[in-house]
Amino acid sequence: METLTIEEALKRASFYIRQAGMDQPRLEAELLLSFCIGKDRLRLRLLQDKTLNDEKLTFYEEIVNRRCTGEPLAYITGEKYFFGRSFSVNKNVLIPRPETEKIIEITISRFRIEGYKKSSKFKCLDLGTGSGVLAVTLALEFPQGLFWAVDISKEALETARCNARRLNVVDRIRFLQSNYFDALQGEKNVKFDLIVSNPPYIDQKAMNNLPADVKNFEPEIALSGGKEGLDGYRTIIAGLPDHISKPGLLLLEIGSNQWEAVETICSQARIFRSIACHNDLAGLPRVVEGVV
Repeated sequence: METLTIEEALKRASFYIRQAGMDQPRLEAELLLSFCIGKDRLRLRLLQDKTLNDEKLTFYEEIVNRRCTGEPLAYITGEKYFFGRSFSVNKNVLIPRPETEKIIEITISRFRIEGYKKSSKFKCLDLGTGSGVLAVTLALEFPQGLFWAVDISKEALETARCNARRLNVVDRIRFLQSNYFDALQGEKNVKFDLIVSNPPYIDQKAMNNLPADVKNFEPEIALSGGKEGLDGYRTIIAGLPDHISKPGLLLLEIGSNQWEAVETICSQARIFRSIACHNDLAGLPRVVEGVV
């Protein structure tokens, strides 16, 4: 087998990744090689003349090829950062997006800074937890809180539990497999001070036009929100009165063009004292806040 130095391998990988149409081929090549050999990107520069052994080179070529076919980097490395922490991800869960961090920021603002909830403890429910980034992050930010994480996918819940274990909050999160509130039907006395959700919200038409790396690799169940992309919101709002405290806070991530539609659903429920929308860093509507 041919012999390549780290720099030579990076140049070759960058070429193939560029040919595949990726925007940042050198960066992606470095990230993949860092994962391959277990060294950070800075160390790659210091080791650029070091030769890759046959095993490492073969593995590197394999994962570069996977990336060139469109497989997301996070699924190849099995890792994605969210709110400054590393989470395990796989093809059973949606890859966490930076926009979802807005839910964490709003919660910190309401519960920690403004004193929205004055008691030392509060109960939080994460509907459609996926990889668990919301429930786990909130459990880390609020050690006094009690948390429930719900998902219809058994495989997603296993991933969420894994993340809770690796970040040492598994004992404070109750994991339930169900479609939204269904698993809580026997617990009507449990009321939540905070309910958060990033439900599937891609509409039927948009599902057909998703980028290939999303459409071909990320789980459809975590993406498709029905014909209008609103099925999840309707289900959550319909079940809310039986499960939220007064006062209580609901935070929903939305698609950038869904604010008016979700506001209408919330208004028609007649359970909110106030309804507001928060923009993401791009200035696009991203999180609906409902105060009960």
